[in-house]
Amino acid sequence: MTTDIGAHLLIVDDDERIRGLLQKFLIRHGFMATVARDAAQARRLLAGLAFDLIVLDVMMPGEDGLSLCRDIRAAHGTPILLLTARGETSDRISGLEAGADDYLAKPFEPKELLLRINAVLRRMPKPERETEVPQILHLGPIRYDLDRGELWQGAQPVRLTATEAALMRIFTGGPNKAFSRAELVTLLNRDKIGGEQVQERAVDVQITRLRRKIEPDPKQPRYLQTVRGAGYMLSPD
Repeated sequence: MTTDIGAHLLIVDDDERIRGLLQKFLIRHGFMATVARDAAQARRLLAGLAFDLIVLDVMMPGEDGLSLCRDIRAAHGTPILLLTARGETSDRISGLEAGADDYLAKPFEPKELLLRINAVLRRMPKPERETEVPQILHLGPIRYDLDRGELWQGAQPVRLTATEAALMRIFTGGPNKAFSRAELVTLLNRDKIGGEQVQERAVDVQITRLRRKIEPDPKQPRYLQTVRGAGYMLSPD
């Protein structure tokens, strides 16, 4: 697990409500959490990012979770925790035979999921630092190193204030997810940036400043978008 923002989890579930609830819950408990609505989107994310653990729903339209689990296991050692509405022994066996590390039947208590995730992660050997693959998000000519929390334009580092760095950690923990001003205030104040409480009215100011550092045209943001009625969302390439 990384030191500042926790392990990076991928949540794959076709139910938008469950995806959103799990993402918020896991972020609140210190994880980075990225979501995918189906196997196809999960494959695209896996092609560009490395994850510490995958929470994967079995029953999905199109390609199901067992098929995706088998393919992931054939290529990666990333631990997989399967979620399913079926709790029979035969279903658990099928999931484990597909390569899953653990299995949780729906409905479940979020706390039990949290405990199981932590248990699986504790069993995983810690990777050697020199063999780790850098986790990079691209924003046009700007790139963000998730492990180091660093922003770069070409060979030049882009300096971030403490609040801007905290915002980047929040947004990159949930790319393509809209965070309301209230959520951002709660997450920022959890870290007590600068020792002072961030106020909701200050969020817009901080977003404007951050856009100047990552957007080709801050007045027409492409990456750090305003989502009407929902808040702000980071949409990397």
